[in-house]
Amino acid sequence: QVQLVESGGGLVQAGGSLRLSCAASGRTFSVYTMGWFRQTPGKEREFVAVIEMSGAITSYADSVKGRFTISRDNAQNLVYLQMNSLKPEDTAVYYCAASRFYRIDSSEYSYWGQGTQVTVSS
Repeated sequence: QVQLVESGGGLVQAGGSLRLSCAASGRTFSVYTMGWFRQTPGKEREFVAVIEMSGAITSYADSVKGRFTISRDNAQNLVYLQMNSLKPEDTAVYYCAASRFYRIDSSEYSYWGQGTQVTVSS
C-alpha cells in the first residue's frame, strides 16, 4: 500500500512557476514508477509526466515538454513537478500516482493522491 499526498498548488499568473510535491508513505516507494496527471471539469484525466523508479528515465506530455520537470527523492519518499512558464490552459487539479509499471495510461496506476488545484490567470 502507498498513500500519496500532494501539495504546492495555488494561484499564479501566466508565465509564473510552481513546484508541486507529492509525499508518499511506505517503505517501498522506490519500486514504484511515479506519474503526474491533471484533470479539468468535464474532461478525462490527462497524463503530464512520469518518472521511473531510479529517476533516470522520464517522459512528458507534448503540451508540457520543455516547461515542466519531474524529479524524485527516494530517500525522502518525494516526487516533484516543477512547472515553469505556466499558461492558463495548465489550470487543473493535479494528481500524483504510483504504478509498478512505466506507463502513461492512468488506468495502470494503482495509487492516487487527493489532488492539488493549480490555477493560472491570464
